[in-house]
Amino acid sequence: MAALPYVTATGNVEKALTAIKSAATPDKVTQDFVKTILKIPGGSGDQMTSFLRKLGFVNSDSTPSDIYKRFRNKSSTGPAALDALRFGYGPLFRRNEYWHTLTDDELRGLVIEETGLGEDSPLLTMTLNSLKGVKKFATFEKPEDEAKPAAISELPPSGLPALPPPPAQHAQSFGLNLGYTINLNLPATSDIAVFNAIFKSLRDNLEGSRWERMITCGLLACRDCWRPKT
Repeated sequence: MAALPYVTATGNVEKALTAIKSAATPDKVTQDFVKTILKIPGGSGDQMTSFLRKLGFVNSDSTPSDIYKRFRNKSSTGPAALDALRFGYGPLFRRNEYWHTLTDDELRGLVIEETGLGEDSPLLTMTLNSLKGVKKFATFEKPEDEAKPAAISELPPSGLPALPPPPAQHAQSFGLNLGYTINLNLPATSDIAVFNAIFKSLRDNLEGSRWERMITCGLLACRDCWRPKT
C-alpha cells in the first residue's frame, strides 16, 4: 500500500496550477512564491509547496522542473499534467493504466485498494479530490485506432470489375466514332474449366464474325478487329 499525494483544501489544486500557467517561472519554487505569487496563503501554502514537489513540478533543489516548464506552455500543458500524475500517482497507473476512464465509484475503490484507507476516511476524499484537480489539466493518451480495412471498389454482380468504355476511335473508311462495352456476368467460381467453356461457346456461336476477332483480341476498339476480313 502507498500513500498518495493530497492537500486538505483541495480547491487550491486547480487554483495553484492555473496560477502557475500565468505567473512567470521563478528561479525557485519556495513557500513565499506559492503564498505570494500563486496566492495560496497560510498553512495551505505550505501544503501546496510540498504537493507540487510530490507531483514532480519542483526539483530537489527547489528549482522548477521540466514538468513545470512544459506545463506553462499551452501546447504541452496536457502531456505535462499527465506526467505529473504519473510521477505523483504512479501506483494507480500500475494497478490500472486506464484509471482515468473509471466511474467515481470505481476510482474510489481503486484508491481504497491502493492506500488501505477506510471508506469513510476524510483522507480518502481529500486524495480523490486532489487527484481530480490535477486530472482536469491532463491530456490522456488515446488508444491507437484499430486498423481500418482498405476501401474496396464496388464490383458489379459478376464479381468482376466492369471495363471502362474504350476511347472512341476514328474509323478510317466511314468517319464515324464507334465504341462498345461488353459486360459479362460470370459465375463466382475459381474453376478455369467453367470460363473456358463459356468463351468456347461464344467463339462457336460468333464464329466468322467480327465479334469473334474482338473476343479473341480482347479490345473492342482495336482497329484490326474492325477491318473486313481478306
